[in-house]
Amino acid sequence: AHPPSMATVRLVSTAARFARTWSVSGTRASRTAMRRAPPATARAVALSSFNATVPTASTIPLSRRGLARRSVRVMATASGNDIDEGYRSPPPDVAQFVERPESPGISISPQRDKLLYTFRPPPYPFVSELARPELKLAGLRVDETQNSRSRMSGNTGMAIGPMPTSEAEIGVYETFKGIPEGATINYVSWATDGARIAFTVRFAGPTVSDADRAPPELWIADVKTLECRPLLPGRGLNTLFESYSWLDNNTIAACVVPANRPPRPAKSPTPRGPRVQTNASGVVAQARTYADLLKDAHDADLFEYFASSEFVVVDVETKEVAPFGNGEAKMHTRLDPSPDGEFAIVEELLRPFSYEIPCGRFPKLVRVVNRLGETVREVADLPLADEIPIVHNSCRAGPRGINWRPDKPAELYWTEAQDGGDPRVEASPRDVTYVADMHDANGPAAAGVARFETDLRYGGVSWGADGLGILYESWYKTRTIRAWVVDTHGRADRPRRLLYDRDYEDSYDEPGSPLSRRMPDGTYLLAQIEGPLPEDGWKKPKEPKGGAEKEKNGKDVTPRLRPEPASSWFTGATLVTEGDGASDAGDKPFLDLLNLDTGETRRLWECSGTNALERPGSIISDAHGAPITMETLKILLSRETPSENPQYYSLELGGAEKLAPRRISDFPHPHPSLVDPPKRIMRYKRADGVDLNATLYTPPGYDAERDGPLPTLMWAYPREFNSAEAAGQLRDSPNRFTSISPMSPLVWLARGYAILEGPSLPIIGDADKGVEPNDTYIEQLVAGARAAVDEAARLGVCDPNRVAVGGHSYGAFMASNLLAHAPELFACAVARSGAYNRTLTPFGFQSEERTLWEAKETYQAMSPFMHANVIKKPILLIHGEEDTNSGTNVIQSERFFAALKGNGADARLVLLPHESHSTRGLESVMHVLAETSDFLDAHLKAGGTPKAKL
Repeated sequence: AHPPSMATVRLVSTAARFARTWSVSGTRASRTAMRRAPPATARAVALSSFNATVPTASTIPLSRRGLARRSVRVMATASGNDIDEGYRSPPPDVAQFVERPESPGISISPQRDKLLYTFRPPPYPFVSELARPELKLAGLRVDETQNSRSRMSGNTGMAIGPMPTSEAEIGVYETFKGIPEGATINYVSWATDGARIAFTVRFAGPTVSDADRAPPELWIADVKTLECRPLLPGRGLNTLFESYSWLDNNTIAACVVPANRPPRPAKSPTPRGPRVQTNASGVVAQARTYADLLKDAHDADLFEYFASSEFVVVDVETKEVAPFGNGEAKMHTRLDPSPDGEFAIVEELLRPFSYEIPCGRFPKLVRVVNRLGETVREVADLPLADEIPIVHNSCRAGPRGINWRPDKPAELYWTEAQDGGDPRVEASPRDVTYVADMHDANGPAAAGVARFETDLRYGGVSWGADGLGILYESWYKTRTIRAWVVDTHGRADRPRRLLYDRDYEDSYDEPGSPLSRRMPDGTYLLAQIEGPLPEDGWKKPKEPKGGAEKEKNGKDVTPRLRPEPASSWFTGATLVTEGDGASDAGDKPFLDLLNLDTGETRRLWECSGTNALERPGSIISDAHGAPITMETLKILLSRETPSENPQYYSLELGGAEKLAPRRISDFPHPHPSLVDPPKRIMRYKRADGVDLNATLYTPPGYDAERDGPLPTLMWAYPREFNSAEAAGQLRDSPNRFTSISPMSPLVWLARGYAILEGPSLPIIGDADKGVEPNDTYIEQLVAGARAAVDEAARLGVCDPNRVAVGGHSYGAFMASNLLAHAPELFACAVARSGAYNRTLTPFGFQSEERTLWEAKETYQAMSPFMHANVIKKPILLIHGEEDTNSGTNVIQSERFFAALKGNGADARLVLLPHESHSTRGLESVMHVLAETSDFLDAHLKAGGTPKAKL
């Protein structure tokens, strides 16, 4: 047997590890049994240990789980009273989905020969962890004991193993040594050469006292010896914005809490004076309804205090520490080293702050510093950005997107809007991208050189070797995206050439995105195939849509620019592209070869679309800068089926024989008791002819002829489109794994409900004709919902008299609107974390660009609050009391409930303490399930329907 510190175990022991660490009963699986058992036996030991030691949440009273019995505030119109209830547990068949093993995260080493495993805790912390004090400052929530964002998740451990080349090596790993017991691990990153791994260590959780909570410390792991040690003992990192960066394989620049920092600013019991805001100059400054903004001067002082940090440089070998620059504490938000490690981009926030916008728009100074931390170039000194328009394609005026070119040792690039950041201003070009080489003969402060121009909004560059690049630009109003082949060196004899001009909403016409490959310095460039290429199977590029073409409904198609093959500049480049392969039959992901000079493509690989969904990922045959050839090409692949959770594979495309993908992971099934609920993708039409689709699930063992129609829960989220053709496209696969999380509507399959998940509810406009989608929001929403319910009823699965509608966030807004405007379709509604009064979000919401004063009738017509008097069916409102999402402050649910109660509606409001936009606390998750279970059973009368056969 291996010594304990070098124990080699199977990855299938993840479930057993979960049980050892988190089992409430304290039972532990035998590590010795795991080590000594042959693979098949090891799997059985792991899974049986897990099943035996982790009972379902519903079988464990909260008092036995070490939880304080806290209360959740409930308001119900039936009693007319507010009720402080204790947290409740749902029925066992629903509770089973709450506590389940988490698959580890996987990271492939730079040399592509090792896998780093990071182990996760259970996904739902106790509410006591969410209830910890936090500061709400400038759009952030700060844990002052750790000088970090509050409510951070993390990992419980790390291990490393080989990149599997055989079945026996799948999931084999060795654990790292020296990591403190009970530590939480964050910010894990490889050194460029793969010899070391940096990470942070902190202590958090319900059993950790405030005295033991401190800012994270920087640690280093040796991949060869597995030894781990702290790099800056006793010196905590300030991770509010930045953590650390590798300057080279032996040097790290760390963002630390200032040395000898005084106590936090104290708030005077007497205010300094009134808070005054003014707009005497008449500036138009519109902003969404952001949460957690600064409220007064004391908040501003606290923000500066916790945002301030110092940069230090630490030698990984010697542990020598030196200041980076003058060591002055500033509100640093970024340190990004150049590819050669000789320079770094440094960003810091400046005063004055704002009480109306979050810190991302505060004044900002961007500099380039050398290896000693000395400033060699000031790139941007940006003022407060409080005048950015709320319309799409708006951006900050001045330099933005300041980054290093990955194909150069230290060349900076950035973009500046020529329209002042306002897309309503006509400008050509609209954006200009500049470059500046820090190794320029005239010095790093030499003037920037204009390199690219775009007439639409600049969307980035995919950089390649030898001056090759693909430039992107896009425009929201017409849903246009363009890609150009460009020479990134700016040579005059190499003019840019259009690769495509298309509608990015048109999933069926998606050509795929080029894959990148890792370079020895840790950067990523476009992956180019070198060596011989296939001679047959090439297809000419598609003709762009536009001109005289029309959609099925007769609408003109936006004219498109026509790509041309290369005529004066030939790149000689062949790229590898990957795409979703959306079609009427479902997604069929693919890999293509793309000849950049002719635009021709050749299908290299395609998911068959039968029985499994396979998705290509990154290239993994690029170790040590090796050339990418047809013989050596390997791609990371994920594979899943409706009953099998996703696993990773190595797709080996080279060689004379076509090899089957080689599996490299073996993650446990997240909910083995409900493996493969029957589902079907429905295709149907809205009354106006728009094609729609939805996924209909039924409980295992259900037979329509024998059991008859079922009570049904429709769970949806409406989306805006600019064309009916794009709105009707299928963006799913019948082979997608049916993953059931506790907050998923699919949990109700175990209670005997049919689930109508994700029905298309497109809200379609026509930008070319100035028709806004939301002007007919209600009519289109009701038409889409009616079509979905009618189709499910036609199939004999849905009982049209027992249908509930539900959703989260904008889906909750949808559900309440349907209860108001289509009461004949739905018996009740479940609305979680929604917004119901659009006058409380007067400067836009979702994709709406107009203000309340520009579209007053639309805002009012769309607001369920304005129609509370016609809502007569029962509604369950659930909201986190600390919702930070823009537009869904908890006051939305409180005011809506008051309106419903004032009009005699059957309503129930559940406010979850310490929860934000999504429910995270374990007790809260359990309570939401219990509330929803009772509500659906009461109003859909599902008690007599057949339960799922688990």
